[in-house]
Amino acid sequence: MNKGNNPTVETRRPDWAALIIAAVLAVIAGVIFWDVSRLSGLAGYSQVGPVTVPYAIACGLIALAVWTAIEAWRGDFPERDHQQFGPVVWIVAGLAAQMLLLNTLGFSIATGVLFALTARGFGKRKLWLTVPVGVAFSFVVWAIFAKLLQLSLPAGPLERLFF
Repeated sequence: MNKGNNPTVETRRPDWAALIIAAVLAVIAGVIFWDVSRLSGLAGYSQVGPVTVPYAIACGLIALAVWTAIEAWRGDFPERDHQQFGPVVWIVAGLAAQMLLLNTLGFSIATGVLFALTARGFGKRKLWLTVPVGVAFSFVVWAIFAKLLQLSLPAGPLERLFF
């Protein structure tokens, strides 16, 4: 209590962001339950079939959703740092650029752009340096996966130049 007539009451407010996360977890679990319910006839001769693991995952997600909702309602989550949207925008722009450039410019250039924009999101400001470094790393990854492991990755002009 403080010295005046009004006692100091600490009121906890629900953490609305965590409640939204709990709701999203519950929705994902519901979608898994619904999808697995269509597979119920595939059990076959064994008790363990293609339905068992998705049901276990959905039950785990429901348990996490309930736990998160309880903790959020009680306000037990620690206070989060201020979110900076600039880095998130750079990384999302990199992912969008990779998706848009993948079929036309190939894996190496598209992933090099993703690398550079992600590096920019993490504070590296020299795009003139990170783009070629990202393209070089991505080309090595493409060569290993496409040529050595025989996996199908989209080839662009850079990949066709060397192979």
